[in-house]
Amino acid sequence: MGRFDTERKELIEVLRGKGITDETVLTAMSRVERHLFVDPMYINKAYDDNALPIGSQQTISQPFTVAFMTQALKLNKDMKVLEIGTGSGYQAAVLAMIGCRVFTIERHISLLNNARKIFDGLNLRIVAKGGDGTIGWTEHAPYDAIIVTAGAPNVPDSLVNQLKEGGRLAIPVGGRDAQQLVIGTMTNGILEKQIVEGFKFVPLIGKNGWN
Repeated sequence: MGRFDTERKELIEVLRGKGITDETVLTAMSRVERHLFVDPMYINKAYDDNALPIGSQQTISQPFTVAFMTQALKLNKDMKVLEIGTGSGYQAAVLAMIGCRVFTIERHISLLNNARKIFDGLNLRIVAKGGDGTIGWTEHAPYDAIIVTAGAPNVPDSLVNQLKEGGRLAIPVGGRDAQQLVIGTMTNGILEKQIVEGFKFVPLIGKNGWN
């Protein structure tokens, strides 16, 4: 038994209780050790269902939010996924644990370097780079799914244009302080949107986000 195995199992039951039903997502989250991604100061809170600060005025997302957004993408093994906002690396690790080919962008280089070290230590299939995530990563497009882990003023066309037909996008959209989660599916070249209320993310900064 590892140090936090019990806490991790309890977290999975909390997520089930909150309506997460995708067993692929729950299994991936049960295998990712969230305590490796949190600031050591908060290690004993690693499996609480809360966001935690990670430095550079950023946070590691609440596990429910990670589970909800991941479930909304309807992922399968070997799908190509672009993540905007690597942050701690936790969300990318969950995607990789599902078996996806993950590409992730982070503008805070200190966070990026830290996440890369964890990815390497866990031998995860993740390609990470520093830069402005709001313009996407055309080199590896099109993607089966794009996940944005910061709140945008609107849905950037630059990201929509990098989705495959049938591809899915999850992005928080709204003001700087509160957002709705937009879940989009690319259908005949048009993004069909579904809205889920009640999310709060740090602002998405960049050319096609907030200044």
